[in-house]
Amino acid sequence: MEASARVLADVFLALREKIAPGVTTGEIDALAERMIVEAGCIPSFKGYNGFPATCCISVNEEVVHGIPGERVLEPGDIVGVDCGLIKDGWHSDSAETFAIGEVDEVAKTLMRVTRECLDLAIGRVAAGGRISDIGKAVETHAGAYGFAVVESLVGHGIGRALHEDPQMPNYHSFSLPDPAMEEGLVIAIEPMINAGVKEVVTLDDQWTIVTADRSLSAHYEHTVAITADGAKVLTAR
Repeated sequence: MEASARVLADVFLALREKIAPGVTTGEIDALAERMIVEAGCIPSFKGYNGFPATCCISVNEEVVHGIPGERVLEPGDIVGVDCGLIKDGWHSDSAETFAIGEVDEVAKTLMRVTRECLDLAIGRVAAGGRISDIGKAVETHAGAYGFAVVESLVGHGIGRALHEDPQMPNYHSFSLPDPAMEEGLVIAIEPMINAGVKEVVTLDDQWTIVTADRSLSAHYEHTVAITADGAKVLTAR
């Protein structure tokens, strides 16, 4: 899984150089797919439950699962890119939100806080700890800035399949399963944070999920292994 994640990290490093005003979401997707295939890997999202592209690319009020295409990125946009691949049967999954040119203060703060939510969540990873420790860290930090955690979408275990148990909520609820984190488990932690309300809706394309109030949303994700020494971030750039 480390080898798989290293390829994916390299893809994101290349995307950081590619993503700019005037670039289309389809061009971003094409670069990611080309790099994945040239590395001898398989884009894990393409064809997954019928999804038509290598990356989910979500702009502004789009939370996740945006379909790449002809949309041109403009200064002031924020764009979340979520991508996964398979190397030798092992999955990796990561996401990052990019500012396109100069963005406003709400966007800057939202992106920073969401990154911090991911970092704080990773800091709570420990063998013997509880899954809820991660959700509490995300929910507390986002709430301190008046931002909302998306509750209908969660992180997940990852390994031979893209989505495995356990589910990794970004919030805490006493009604949710709360298994212990075990050494050797690999998880995808992915806070999705909205500037407005937590509620989301799915557009007519049956994929793109947007904030119900059309406020901005940010998304960051790492594939993280639980070791005896704590978290090992496999998709670190």
